[in-house]
Amino acid sequence: MNSRERVLTALNHKEPDRIPYDMGGTVVTGIQAKAYTRLRKYLGLPEKETVIIDILQQLAQVDDDVMEKLGVDVRNISPRSTASFKIDIKYTPDGRYSYFHDEYQIGWRMPTDGGLYYDMFEHPLSGEITADAVDKYQLPDPLDPSRFAGLREAATKVLEEEKRALIVGNISAGIFELYLWTRGFKDGYTDWAGNPELAKKILRKYTDLQLAYWEKMFEVMKGIPIDVVQMADDLAGQNSVLISPNSYRKLLKPFHKEMFDYIHSKSDAKIFFHSCGAVRKLVPDLIDAGVDILNPVQVNAADMDSAQLKKDFGKDICFWGGGIDTQSAFDESHTPDEVRADVRKRIEDFMPGGGFIFNTIHNIQGNVPPENIMAMWETLQEYGVYHK
Repeated sequence: MNSRERVLTALNHKEPDRIPYDMGGTVVTGIQAKAYTRLRKYLGLPEKETVIIDILQQLAQVDDDVMEKLGVDVRNISPRSTASFKIDIKYTPDGRYSYFHDEYQIGWRMPTDGGLYYDMFEHPLSGEITADAVDKYQLPDPLDPSRFAGLREAATKVLEEEKRALIVGNISAGIFELYLWTRGFKDGYTDWAGNPELAKKILRKYTDLQLAYWEKMFEVMKGIPIDVVQMADDLAGQNSVLISPNSYRKLLKPFHKEMFDYIHSKSDAKIFFHSCGAVRKLVPDLIDAGVDILNPVQVNAADMDSAQLKKDFGKDICFWGGGIDTQSAFDESHTPDEVRADVRKRIEDFMPGGGFIFNTIHNIQGNVPPENIMAMWETLQEYGVYHK
């Protein structure tokens, strides 16, 4: 069974030869650059410069030799920024931060002394605004040909040469995420409760952006089977959902369903949906909206017990992630034996009947030692085999 067959079998809720493995298949299942550099050295692979593929999260590109050595079963292709847009990193006068503005005019900054990630500090639609301001707010062009340059050839290589499952990434963060990132969290949640028509207008703008992108992507990829489409919207925190199920149904779900229905109408791709946190209360609605795969399956959040999730939703949704408790069993304060014990539990809970792609809960962070990464991987190789 090759990698693509393995993944598709699992995503169809059947048992493949072993649990499929992902590391670096998406920007939410990847590895931070510092951890990746140490991992390459630990594996005895030739030294090479680490390429950053996500500046905000400081994620490394997982090289072919690492993918081969660890048996990674998936690969992602994603649109580029337009050829006319370049990230222009600047520094504050006091030198404490580096910063830049992205295609959506959102400001991001990172401490120059020990910083690991960029955080938002400017929101282009914050403050008192009118519907007219939303109309005038200029989005990047989703149809710019430079976004799609080389993607068809890359997809063909993934499918025909590598025989891996093909994931296609979205043009942007999720529509709810973009809503909060551009409006600002305070103003965004205030509108959500007190001015829902303005909130819906902004969501409509981002939905139309993504629908236009997906229409073009399916045109570019005509005749190429896309296995997984990556979507996202962080809808929960550590202890609860960020919006109530009722408000999700009223304001956000109709837009999600519109997009997911369109994607399903144009392809056989499974919809991979990323939402961190204690998202359990929304899982039935996500399934109803058309989500096929839940990620990152944050089993260390409230009401997210791995065995219970599998029991309650395992027939209707696949779990991509949840393979190791990244908060309390994975960083340098934990031993490889602790890692192995946690991985065994997650495998026991999620493995039966297929529907499980192994990955960490979100990206591997910079403070995870290579010994723990390999303890995780070795445990998967030992216990992730079906029909022994």
